[in-house]
Amino acid sequence: MTITQPRRLAAGMLAALAALALAACSGQPSTPAAGQAAGEASADPAPPVHFDWFEYTGRDAAFEEPLPEGHFRNPILAGFHSDPSITAANGKFYLVASTFSFFPGIPVFESEDLVHWTQVGNAIHRPGQLDFDGLGMSRGVFAPAIEYHDGTFYVVNTSVDAGGNFMVTAKDPAGPWSDPIWLPTIGGIDPSLFFDDDGKVYILNNDEPEVPVRYDGHRAIWLQEIDIASGKPFGPRKVLIDGGVKPEENPIWIEGPHIYKVDGWYYLSDAEGGTGPQHSQVVLRSRDVWGPYEPYEHNPILTQRDLDPDRPLPVTNAGHADMVQGPDGTWWATFLASRNYGRDHYNTGRETFLLPVTWKDGWPVILPRGEKIPYVLPGPSWMKTPADQAPMTGNFTWRDEFDVVELGKGWMTPRVPKTQWYDGSSRPGWLTIHPLRERLDAKVNMSFYARRQQHLVFEASTALEPPAPGVAAGLAAFQGDDHWYFLGARRDGDRLEVFLEKKAGEGDPEVVATQSIAAPGQLVLHIEGDEGRYGFGFDGGEGVQWLVRDADGTILSTDVAGGFIGATLGPYARDERAAQ
Repeated sequence: MTITQPRRLAAGMLAALAALALAACSGQPSTPAAGQAAGEASADPAPPVHFDWFEYTGRDAAFEEPLPEGHFRNPILAGFHSDPSITAANGKFYLVASTFSFFPGIPVFESEDLVHWTQVGNAIHRPGQLDFDGLGMSRGVFAPAIEYHDGTFYVVNTSVDAGGNFMVTAKDPAGPWSDPIWLPTIGGIDPSLFFDDDGKVYILNNDEPEVPVRYDGHRAIWLQEIDIASGKPFGPRKVLIDGGVKPEENPIWIEGPHIYKVDGWYYLSDAEGGTGPQHSQVVLRSRDVWGPYEPYEHNPILTQRDLDPDRPLPVTNAGHADMVQGPDGTWWATFLASRNYGRDHYNTGRETFLLPVTWKDGWPVILPRGEKIPYVLPGPSWMKTPADQAPMTGNFTWRDEFDVVELGKGWMTPRVPKTQWYDGSSRPGWLTIHPLRERLDAKVNMSFYARRQQHLVFEASTALEPPAPGVAAGLAAFQGDDHWYFLGARRDGDRLEVFLEKKAGEGDPEVVATQSIAAPGQLVLHIEGDEGRYGFGFDGGEGVQWLVRDADGTILSTDVAGGFIGATLGPYARDERAAQ
């Protein structure tokens, strides 16, 4: 894999591309049903498809600001890395984030300075740990929380609609991680652990309140002691906060709880207001872990909801924070937020940001009310320089030559594979995909190799050998089960049909454009995005031709597609042979 600075297409090529007309849709070829199982395919496996490389370039305006010495860029993890949780261990920092119904799940990142992050593993990395079949893409693993204690890493999490709350452990954050230790007595979502200095361990979580629910979004934060060796909670459970810091205002979705002990105070920090524009972070404190907890009079300690929605380069949806102390004694907070365009749209999902924590009169404040989250700010005193954070953030070109046998870190696939349909060993230097029959709207795993879209303005391309008859293969832009594009190619006699398939809601996908070309030895497919406008093109050896320009990219935004994830891109192949 290589990383370089952004590159631009030559002016002559751009002019040639602009002169090309759209191809008309000549009809919709038959494709397998969304839920058709691989077992319904022809008994013999479909011919494999070989992809030579994948390349991604991002060039966002927000990342063009010069970076002064000692500064870093936000977000620290661009592209959808929501619900970040962080811990310190052995002189380093470790962070996990939500992946919902993608696999591998719950990426584990490592950093020495809170700014430069490297993915070292996944807490859900074996097919036997969890199963997401039948789930929508925004179900699955929500809001993991990571802690380190006495040589062991702990991740507690909720597998929504697929088992409930659980814990996994590891001695090495790179793995292997244990099978889930289920927590059947802990309901709701967003569990986290707190290791007190007296040896006791507690589990917090969001759940319905003790009293009858008064309104939609009325939730409470609960606390119970847990035997960390056996993974079994015991003793009384108690509500620490009911509704939120101002219950008289009917606050919604108090969640993502964490407890920190500082100078004899127990600080309880929670997200509040939902994960949209009203999202915020609040804090309370007590001298006793069981409370009562007093809210900070100047809550919230982080939000962007009071700012002008039409401001340039907006950052919105800020909240779901976790805090950690650095080696110099300073405190820092990771949290999720989104980078919008057109006021409400964000295709890159909820990303991970970093800000320093300021202590005021014994209270931690992440950002004063009314201040914008900065894209560039001074880094920790121990930050490595220069602060080149690619490929996690900033503008860069990232290229995967598919020269390793294992699934590359950062790549995912929807739901858990039941067969090993991707490999890097059968043809070294290539990604080989053995096509499954499932369409991109199937509620099971499909043969789609996905990477996060990290920029509002980007290019993605891949090179492949044209597929054999009965197989469609190409490049997908996928936001969820019912919102995606598939730029593909299939054999049509001695020629090749290049097509663009679109799904923007319930029902069958539609083919919006096709073009017949002479079958080349190698086909290069291109997707370009500029906020809500996407282009889809191909190069069969005569230069790039655009099949569709200015396609509606807002269907890949979270606000349109719904749910909690961001758009992903990558190679996809599909077995289209008739079932036998």
